[in-house]
Amino acid sequence: MDETPTPSMEGRRRRLLFRATHMGTRENDILVGGFVRARVDTLSDAEIESLETILRFPDPLLADWLTGRAPIPAEHDSAMLRAMRKASGV
Repeated sequence: MDETPTPSMEGRRRRLLFRATHMGTRENDILVGGFVRARVDTLSDAEIESLETILRFPDPLLADWLTGRAPIPAEHDSAMLRAMRKASGV
């Protein structure tokens, strides 16, 4: 009976914000970090999960999608990724 406890929402929010502001490239730190910082306190569990998935994409791909340098592929398209792109001014 080694069940791992589910992380608290507050803990998930803190980790998400840290990851979003320490992506690896300054451009993504600004784009993703700014988006998450503005919304982290109001995100639902499903939205946090969606952002956690997005943060797994390689930095160059994510930057290209968010800035409009490349289209978001259909298989990765999501409401959250579109919202992030819109927030970046594209």
